[in-house]
Amino acid sequence: MLLDDPRSRSGGAARRPETWTPSPRARLAAVLGIGAVALIALQIVASRHHFVGPLESIWDDFAGNAKSFTVPWAGLGLALIGLSWRRRAFAVGAALGIDLVYQGIRSLNGGPLAMGNGPVLVLLAILALAYRKWQGSERANALHAAALGILLVLSSKVADVWLGITVLAGPRVLDEHVILVDHALGDPSWMMGQLLDWLGPVASAVLHWVYIELPLGAMIVTVWQLRNVVRTGEWPRHYLVRTFLVLGLIGPIFYVVFPVVGPIFAFGADSTFSLGHYWPAVVPPVDLAPGSIAFDHFTPRNCMPSLHTAWALSIFIHSRRDPFTGAPAPTWLRWGGAFWLIATLSATLGFGYHYGADLVAGAVLCLTVESALRAPERDWDRTRVRLVAAGAALFAGLLLSYRYLSVGFAEHPVPAGLIVLGLLAAYVTAFYRTWFARIPAPAAALETAVRA
Repeated sequence: MLLDDPRSRSGGAARRPETWTPSPRARLAAVLGIGAVALIALQIVASRHHFVGPLESIWDDFAGNAKSFTVPWAGLGLALIGLSWRRRAFAVGAALGIDLVYQGIRSLNGGPLAMGNGPVLVLLAILALAYRKWQGSERANALHAAALGILLVLSSKVADVWLGITVLAGPRVLDEHVILVDHALGDPSWMMGQLLDWLGPVASAVLHWVYIELPLGAMIVTVWQLRNVVRTGEWPRHYLVRTFLVLGLIGPIFYVVFPVVGPIFAFGADSTFSLGHYWPAVVPPVDLAPGSIAFDHFTPRNCMPSLHTAWALSIFIHSRRDPFTGAPAPTWLRWGGAFWLIATLSATLGFGYHYGADLVAGAVLCLTVESALRAPERDWDRTRVRLVAAGAALFAGLLLSYRYLSVGFAEHPVPAGLIVLGLLAAYVTAFYRTWFARIPAPAAALETAVRA
């Protein structure tokens, strides 16, 4: 039976065919299914090659020795964004209590100090309570925030496995090429390594803490960006966690494409595969016949690009402006973001974990991803397309030149180094002029804040 008369002007003749769009629940189910399959696949790979997989690591967070202290607590910190103050107090108290009980049992059995079980269990409890018991905006806010926390924890598990995969995929590394590029950039890792030796253990301890506590810096900025979601029920369309997760998804792919272990391993005294005991006291001599070198079976090939640089730069960028109004962030946050960036760059170089070339590539990757995600209300206008395309082209050009033009860098260090740094400066300038050159007028910022 026809529901519409095909001859009717207001019926079927005027109606366009409806297109099927998946419901939010169907999209969520698809994402969860894909995520579960990915975790299982990574666990199989890890088990076959005898390193800890994501499912084993997750189980340790529940019933064993949690691998990280910071990541679970940072994840819980993100989840607290979506709760009222009363529920936040209960959640923190419960997490602390569970951690103390777990640690007490662990200590009685001669186990190590490994706090982190409590926040993971509380994260799941928040998710379950919000889904089953709570309603309306408090349910939506709690689910949204708890999902961010769980994503942070899971991403760290996946990252750990991927580091093992980089070893399997890259039995030979390209450090001989990158060191030639670094000669053109002034050998910054050697210079910073010598500076840290001169500054002494206190400076090294501070930089080491900043380096390993990157999730904490991200959590602080994110908490500030999302501080009003419980009161207003409105989430900004773009904030730090989105950039962090996309960088973590895209960046590690290039570890497999461009395997590099870093100065302290390739040129230090601690590795039997080292090319010599150079770092940080002596800059290696120029070798105009670089090649790939066989390396050990446990050092991650996670230098190119430097994701620590990309993540620290994203923290700096998101510590500049309010995500709703575009108004300048508080002074303490802007100075904190600048400190975190400078300290992270100093640590990556000063501890010999990265070459200067890695940092340049990481910065370009961050600005490209941020340009693709920032201000989604602008859609993909001509300016965004140009900026993202230019960033992708520059990133690809850097990696290709590092690999195939490294001898040219060594033969013509001054012009080659100036070209690389000039291109980076030009892209930073284009990024700034696109997203930060204009500060909203107070009236416009106030109007936006009121609508939010």
